[in-house]
Amino acid sequence: MESHRFLFSIFLLVSFICASSSRPVIRLYGDRTRKFLRDDDGLYCESWRFTVETNDAGDWKSIPSRCRQFVEDYMTGDSYRSDSTFVADDSLEFARDVEVAADGHDAWVFDIDETLLSNVPYYQAHGFGLEEFDEKSFDAWVDLADAPALPASLSLYEELQQLGFKIFLLTGRSEHQRNVTETNLRRSGYSNWERLILRSASDQGKPATLYKSERRSELKYEGYRLHGSSGDQWSDLLGFAQAQRSFKLPNPMYYIP
Repeated sequence: MESHRFLFSIFLLVSFICASSSRPVIRLYGDRTRKFLRDDDGLYCESWRFTVETNDAGDWKSIPSRCRQFVEDYMTGDSYRSDSTFVADDSLEFARDVEVAADGHDAWVFDIDETLLSNVPYYQAHGFGLEEFDEKSFDAWVDLADAPALPASLSLYEELQQLGFKIFLLTGRSEHQRNVTETNLRRSGYSNWERLILRSASDQGKPATLYKSERRSELKYEGYRLHGSSGDQWSDLLGFAQAQRSFKLPNPMYYIP
């Protein structure tokens, strides 16, 4: 019995020594990883994009300068199209499980910019988010009504209508942009929405989360059942009066609180 206790004590001592000796190796590995992140733009920017999509990056005004090419490659390449398609497919899978009633009150809410319409042509001329947002130049782009549709979102939009959902468009654009926004949407293939909701004069200056929550609350007060909500910003989806399910589209170019 005593020999067994002695052997067991030796085993514990060896285990403790091994565990203690491994700690510097773990710290060294961590240092090497951080150095690799500093030296490798691709790995750094992919990790940065991850923190943006998980809403961990906080309030940021422009993309890191070293990530300009990374964001351009993402937004104009296969990854962005693939990620957007996955979000649309997940949205449609959820929608098909909804029992749409005959009363016309089953609804879906869409944001517009980087959700239904793509402003990549504008951001291509402004460093893909490297420059801080300039309202005047962006409004001039909106007035052109040339933003193309996101293909996956257009397909989702049309299928939701076929399933019987009422479509509400809830955008941070201002009321004075109603005509050009409607023109752009129709040019890009969107039609037959139930209502286009834009910021009124009393909404100016409100955080997007509050403004959009208030408008969703009004829809619920009218009796609409908000099953789904689609947007590229967390402020499109969070707050109160949320939909039953929210679907976040990717957007590493800008952040709206």
